[in-house]
Amino acid sequence: MHASFTRNARNAIPLHAVTIAGLNAFLRKRNKRDATWLKASGFGAKDGELRMVPNASGAIAFAVMGLGKGGDILAAAHFSEHLPAGTYAFAEVPDDVGGANGALAWALGTYQFTRYKKGKASGAKLVLPKGVDGEEATRIADGVALGRDLINTPPNDMGPAELAAAARDLAKQHGAKFTVVEGDALLKQNYPLIHAVGRGSDRSPRLASFTWGRADAPKLTLVGKGVCFDTGGYNLKPGGSMAAMKKDMGGAATVLALASMVMGGKLDVRLRVFIPAVENSVSGNAYRPSDVFPSRKGLTVEIGNTDAEGRLVLADALAEADADEPELLIDIATLTGAARTATGFELPPFFTDDETLAADLMRHSKSANDPMWRLPLWRGYESTLNSSVADLNNNPNYGYAGAITAALFLNRFVEKAKSWVHLDIAAWVDRPKPGRRTGAEPTTARALYSLLKERYGQRTASKKS
Repeated sequence: MHASFTRNARNAIPLHAVTIAGLNAFLRKRNKRDATWLKASGFGAKDGELRMVPNASGAIAFAVMGLGKGGDILAAAHFSEHLPAGTYAFAEVPDDVGGANGALAWALGTYQFTRYKKGKASGAKLVLPKGVDGEEATRIADGVALGRDLINTPPNDMGPAELAAAARDLAKQHGAKFTVVEGDALLKQNYPLIHAVGRGSDRSPRLASFTWGRADAPKLTLVGKGVCFDTGGYNLKPGGSMAAMKKDMGGAATVLALASMVMGGKLDVRLRVFIPAVENSVSGNAYRPSDVFPSRKGLTVEIGNTDAEGRLVLADALAEADADEPELLIDIATLTGAARTATGFELPPFFTDDETLAADLMRHSKSANDPMWRLPLWRGYESTLNSSVADLNNNPNYGYAGAITAALFLNRFVEKAKSWVHLDIAAWVDRPKPGRRTGAEPTTARALYSLLKERYGQRTASKKS
């Protein structure tokens, strides 16, 4: 169970949360002294307002948080982010803010990245609400924390070897079978695009993968873009654009976060995970614009732009994943700036031809408050991928719809999967909210886990791995 949870409710300080619309009713329920104190403090239940109301001796009698208009099911993270040491318990809070949502929010709010800087000791603990599965809340929070830690780690300590090691460690933790193909072995085993992108760095490229679950369970396959740092190659990025490129492996981090939830929750799936881990560097051995390479699928690709590297490493990984004919194939990548231009950081787009899957993703993104939005796989743009010398060009000859044309490129490497979805995420929070501070975030992992849990459920004792 999460370190910030407790089952000991003795002397727990009550926590209240109230919307602006419900403030007057809330104040009428308080004794005259407390209501007067809150009014005098200027408390108006605005979003994020927090008051710690003292008792007669000056200790905290209760805490109350404003919810504004409401609607953020993770608002309770504001408590764990700001309250001092002590034991607390939800009291009068809206149903969607307390219970399981409140426990998860509390745990998410305790996250700190402490690899290079000592964190602040809080000591605040939440009495686990009755009927709430503390292990499930912990599982999700720990998965999110894993993703955040990986993305937050700078590239000097998070190169291809370290990312592959993180996948290996997660696989070992859950008894999964792990493999890795590294360096020139990628050419021998027919992953030429992964090799091409990563060969310019002195940190050798690799494809890390693992398999978990019983062999005859429904096949779920996850592919995550693991570009540990992206200079843009010979199409060099400007300095301002390069500054945030430690998060270019955010797709891989999100896949590992999701995989940790799936395995920890013992979902009834045969899980396969693929992480193409590379660094896109400039050197005498780096790939060049106008180069042409074969792919694992057999399609040849002309390099129109070395800064469109993510779709290349994903192409080889997707071809391998697709060959297994999975029931559901999910790829996640920090793929295009065009996606951010279209929907911003908070609302990553996804692409699929599966109408049922699309509807389910929208529903779970809303219920988990882990937003995403469907954009079309518009086939009218297929011709933008044409090359005069190869089967495909990785840099579409069209100045618009970059997220769509990137998704169409990836779709060329998926044929046999029964259902496929591509998510183009930012893996970063640029406007903080409770439980989601500015910085790394494995965006969409919580919503995807919610969907997978609904579809596949847990293994029963009669279903042996």
